[in-house]
Amino acid sequence: MTGKGSNASSFELINAGLIEAFLEMMAVDRAAAANTLKNYGRDLARFASFSKTRQESLETAGTNDIAEWLAALESDGIAASTAALKLSAIKQFYQFLYMEGHRTDNPATPIERPKTKRPLPKVLTGEEVGALFDAVGKIDGPKGVRLTAMLEILYAGGLRVSELVGLPLAAIGKDERHMIIRGKGDKERLAPLTQRAVDAVASYAACRNDFLGQAKGRPVASPWLFPSRGKSGHITSARFAQMLKDLAVAAGVAPSKVSPHVLRHAFATHLLEGGADLRSVQQMLGHADITTTQIYTHVAQNRLKDLVFSKHPLVKKQEKSD
Repeated sequence: MTGKGSNASSFELINAGLIEAFLEMMAVDRAAAANTLKNYGRDLARFASFSKTRQESLETAGTNDIAEWLAALESDGIAASTAALKLSAIKQFYQFLYMEGHRTDNPATPIERPKTKRPLPKVLTGEEVGALFDAVGKIDGPKGVRLTAMLEILYAGGLRVSELVGLPLAAIGKDERHMIIRGKGDKERLAPLTQRAVDAVASYAACRNDFLGQAKGRPVASPWLFPSRGKSGHITSARFAQMLKDLAVAAGVAPSKVSPHVLRHAFATHLLEGGADLRSVQQMLGHADITTTQIYTHVAQNRLKDLVFSKHPLVKKQEKSD
């Protein structure tokens, strides 16, 4: 590592030259987008200004300087995800300096990426899910039967909405107690069906032809379980999401709380609250990594805490004494 710059002007000249060389490399060798170059240039300039207050140039700054800069950003309220992007720019910049022989190390290497807090998924209560099922049971005709079947399958198997609307007729297993789901990465899994879901699918099968187009007085064949006459050939994700919003209004549940993915969250959380093991829930959701499934344990734990604090007899006794 070279010695410290002797004055402010030398810092600025050194910094400007290094930043310019780095951005040129990013543009030519990596075809970085104009917006990326702008952001990198801005972040490096800001770190250069910070380093200057510590009597360092970009060429001489060390690990502690970078760590202190990130800490200062955090104290200013910057999001961890944004800080991570800035750290990425710094790491790439110093890797460039190392490769070009300006430094004998990359001072950003020991610094870990700021940990982002993953937001907990929104979940409906069991009562709210029950209200949706009560409301769908009051919808007359084939449309009500179809929506009942879709809702039962979604909540029984925790499907993604794309998996639900894209179910082929062949998805139903021979014993009708499970469905074969082709999920992300074209991987297949079995989704269980409750007896209610089995009965709902059977009722829907009896009126499925009502949703098929007609040709020469006969229903047009369709490979989809939930066909439509639209371009896709089946109910779209957007259409099903709107059907759920309308159902939420009828059920007295805030429409903003209801979506196909929220029902998938509810499926997972309610299973864990009921004592299901995490690995089984992972398999049913089709998650490749169990850490993705673990987020639901936090939701379940929070709901159990709320239950204890609001329903425990000792808590109620304390409230009365207060």
